[in-house]
Amino acid sequence: MLHFSASLTKLIGELKKLPGVGEKTALRLALHLLKSPANVHALAESLMEVGSRVRFCSTCFGITEADPCAICTGNRDVSLLCVVEEPQDMLAIERSHSFKGRYHVLQGALSPLNGVTPAQLRIRELMERLEKGECKEVVLATNFTVEGEATALYLTHLIKPTGIRITRLAHGIPLGSDLEYVDLATVQRAMEGRSEL
Repeated sequence: MLHFSASLTKLIGELKKLPGVGEKTALRLALHLLKSPANVHALAESLMEVGSRVRFCSTCFGITEADPCAICTGNRDVSLLCVVEEPQDMLAIERSHSFKGRYHVLQGALSPLNGVTPAQLRIRELMERLEKGECKEVVLATNFTVEGEATALYLTHLIKPTGIRITRLAHGIPLGSDLEYVDLATVQRAMEGRSEL
């Protein structure tokens, strides 16, 4: 096994903490950074800037530099609230230009097996926002995973008594795919969620 300097070993260890980065990738990234000291300084400066300037919006819990964020203070439909698991889910919906309301980021999904309970998510804050009475429809845009479905079901039980309309993102067969290669559960949900033309 190769032995590196203490600082390089520390860098590799820090890079391995990133999602999807294993030992080999961390080593490759570290060695790449060593080739250009200017890149190291630019990366370090960027990381420091993000660490000091970027935070979660106190209203929607999305990523922002200004609090509240531009979406929460912008000219958006306050009667529509889209609930997502993570800030990157909010960014994905924003890139589609298909939603003109506001957002609420839960900062995760329910997962009792992993110790994630309702108290660890931004559910209390969601209910406080709904109590203000501006929202007429909540769009549940949690992921279509076991955890995402459980979270959507849990939120439905909490929100339904308020009388606010609850909708769920449509799901089904991806555009451009062949039916013969799509899993049975997806075909079943697409058939159940079919719409009139």
